[in-house]
Amino acid sequence: MQVITDTASLSRLCKHLSTAQYITVDTEFIREKTYWPRLCLAQVAGQDEVAAIDPLAAGLELDPFLELLANKNVLKVFHAARQDVEIFYHLNGTIPNPLFDTQIAAMACGFGDSIAYETLVRRLANARIDKAQRFTDWSHRPLTKKQLEYALADVTHLRIVYEKLHAKLKATKRMGWLESEMTILTDPATYCSEPEDAWRRLKTRNANRRFLGTVREIAALRERMAQEQDVPRNRVLRDDAILEIAAQQPEDQDDLRRCRGIGKAAENRLGEAILAAVKTARGLPEAALPPQPKTPGKPGGIGPTVDLLKVLLKMKCEEHSVAQKLIATSEEIERIAADDEADVPALRGWRREVFGAAALDLKHGKIALAIEKGQVRLTPAKG
Repeated sequence: MQVITDTASLSRLCKHLSTAQYITVDTEFIREKTYWPRLCLAQVAGQDEVAAIDPLAAGLELDPFLELLANKNVLKVFHAARQDVEIFYHLNGTIPNPLFDTQIAAMACGFGDSIAYETLVRRLANARIDKAQRFTDWSHRPLTKKQLEYALADVTHLRIVYEKLHAKLKATKRMGWLESEMTILTDPATYCSEPEDAWRRLKTRNANRRFLGTVREIAALRERMAQEQDVPRNRVLRDDAILEIAAQQPEDQDDLRRCRGIGKAAENRLGEAILAAVKTARGLPEAALPPQPKTPGKPGGIGPTVDLLKVLLKMKCEEHSVAQKLIATSEEIERIAADDEADVPALRGWRREVFGAAALDLKHGKIALAIEKGQVRLTPAKG
């Protein structure tokens, strides 16, 4: 059980792995008390070597590992890669590339939506993973043997999972199906959290543009302070407090103190910053305020069409052994029902071949759904 705790050993490991066709990678991290995820362990395996890298070890520099992750000649295999990739992007501003996500690959191979790693390991590697260590404190040292066994299992079994999924994708000529998803995972924009966009996470029914402008200013303030202090955003200010402040439009400390969820914060640096943000929002010209939220209602009578398209989606996905989530979401189905030219992935490329073209034909009565011997089938529309 190889645990890397010094830079020299890490350099030797990464030099060896730099000649591998692919490596499997996983991380253990904590972020309950921080804004940024804190890397506590990184696991990596090649075809003949596996190791746990301890980033908390005194004096260890991760540069050799980060260079390996950036090596264009080595494929990096993850399962459900987004959070792992976010960690490495935050560490040095680069994204592991090229990249292969076995969760997405499994969706393209008919294993359902967002299949769990343990399920894939059981079905493809004929092995079981002890889940008892899943919620352990990975920042505590020393790590136990059980912790390390659990962590390393995530990359050793992943080798078999990857090879079997890769072989199936190649045999079914579906490697191209993953391209758009991998492009999203390797796009820096996926992991950038711009404070000015933070307000979009908040749910509100108030469509007043001045109200939304205030929400935007305060949410941006909270995001910046959370990043600077490296604490969860709700530790700075809760969502409901932001909405309350935007509704009340406080002009001084007394007004702010009356807002629910503020309390003594009205008297400190945060309170001053909030009042400044409210004042800024109040002074914004109309053109600088957020646009009126688009709330397009469903065209009259569209509900049954949506329902039929969902049945068609389920049928087509079962026919082609692909996860529904990889083809279209419920919102995208509604957009197709309302507009033949909807800008959704399901009407482009391989998704159109699998589902989109048939969806438009069904929508316009060129084909119909029928039940034959208990199975849903497509038939030419009569008349």
